[in-house]
Amino acid sequence: MDTSFLTASTMKIEDAIRQKRPFRNAYQRTVVNLIYTTNWLTDHIREHLKPFGITIQQYNVLRILRGAGKPISTSDIRDRLLDKMADTSRMVDRLCQKGLVIRTVCPGDKRLVDVTLSEDGEKLLAEIDKMDAQMDAVARNLSEEEAAHLSELLDKLRG
Repeated sequence: MDTSFLTASTMKIEDAIRQKRPFRNAYQRTVVNLIYTTNWLTDHIREHLKPFGITIQQYNVLRILRGAGKPISTSDIRDRLLDKMADTSRMVDRLCQKGLVIRTVCPGDKRLVDVTLSEDGEKLLAEIDKMDAQMDAVARNLSEEEAAHLSELLDKLRG
């Protein structure tokens, strides 16, 4: 296995979790490493967002709305969420209370609610966007080529 990309600052998963016995196989090591790394990344992103007073899931909703560029339903938001376990209606309620999104009755179907980003929501995302370099730095131990390759491998893993 080529380990030339590992640097002196690289911490192996075995060291990070103080593993005493070897993993059963490379698949088990990969799954444990993915879980550990997911939590590590989540902690970093949570700290990055803390000064803005929003959660990772709320940030995800705001980005979905900005990307949509038009009002979308809560069910459309739910389908696009990174965290499928999140309660979309409750998140939209909280974002509405903070003045970051606007809810309106869908003109085509009165049973649905459309959600759009408010001006304050746009401003908040613009402020967070100024921190993009710090967010990218979370993956600083990877070259851009390695990051692209990792992303491809993760896509392949999900089939």
